[in-house]
Amino acid sequence: MSLSYVELSKENLLHNISAIRALLLPEHKLVAVIKANAYGHGMREVASVIENSVDYLQVDDYQELAELRKCTEKETLVFGYVADDELVSAIRDYNAILGVFEFDEKRFQTLNSIGKATGKKVRVHLEIDALLGRLGILAVDANKCISKVKSYEHISLEALYGHFSDIEDSENLTHARAQCEQLKKISQESGVPYYISATCGILSDPKNNWGGTMIRLGIGMYGLWPSEHLKSKELQSLELKPVLSWKTKVAQVKTLPAGYPIGYGRTVITEKETNIAVIPLGYSDGYDRRFSNNSAVLIRGTRCKVLGRVAMNMFVVDVTHLSDISHEDEVVLLGKQGMEEISAEELANNIGTINYEIIARISSLLERKIV
Repeated sequence: MSLSYVELSKENLLHNISAIRALLLPEHKLVAVIKANAYGHGMREVASVIENSVDYLQVDDYQELAELRKCTEKETLVFGYVADDELVSAIRDYNAILGVFEFDEKRFQTLNSIGKATGKKVRVHLEIDALLGRLGILAVDANKCISKVKSYEHISLEALYGHFSDIEDSENLTHARAQCEQLKKISQESGVPYYISATCGILSDPKNNWGGTMIRLGIGMYGLWPSEHLKSKELQSLELKPVLSWKTKVAQVKTLPAGYPIGYGRTVITEKETNIAVIPLGYSDGYDRRFSNNSAVLIRGTRCKVLGRVAMNMFVVDVTHLSDISHEDEVVLLGKQGMEEISAEELANNIGTINYEIIARISSLLERKIV
């Protein structure tokens, strides 16, 4: 096993899918979002565990799709931009279901020609910019666009979709309802089914009054909550179990005298004799430089404070309080060890970000191990 690695709990991953599916109606289709290397967990590893437990997978781009096809042929939605020179391969070789977000006549003619040449309809989902201000067709232009897309013989418009803009950041659902109503109205007028709900949509309304045919399951699948206020009383019975643990090993243990500088910039000068452990991992691995003097790791079930600056490939922690420690002892940067735990939320709070970013930035070069 590599010195630094990520462990994935197969049991927790399948538990989270099952727990959230239990909140849905039987007819809802479940889309597992595994873009961004499965939120840092490892796309191929996660796909191999969940492919028989969900209805679709979802990635962002052609590169992710090509990588995914090395391990599964599961139906896959591609919601990011696919370049013109990637379209043929995405459809012919990898059977992509494309997200489209504007009416570009030349591009749709290309898609139609690909469908004709391959002898199968090109499957597309049309993104509606329902009060989000990002990718997508504006609601006012939607019906005209839908009509044009439907005119192509070798293209199948399967669904409309949108994204909530602030449902995880606000307890006021007024804007979310307005978004949903825009999408629902277009769906009713065009006869094309729609969906909008993701993890945050389900957690904000377990009865799924948002409607729609599909649910995109992202952060919840990995055992994390989109935000604190979504841990509502109504959902106290829902237990989400974190899937990921991030580990490495101690590289060196030594004693520094009083008045000794630690790390680049000498941001810490020891006030007394201090035992330190050097951790062989840094910001190039995704352990943020802002954790400098601002976080902790677990060694022997005990919290050890980060001392000095996090460097590209290493940082230092204080182990003065540990009586017995040696090189290659296990270090937990994220996860449980003994009775202690460092969560993605804790790390996010330390540097003013969100749990999504903490896990998504873990280097894809680190080994992922399913346990």
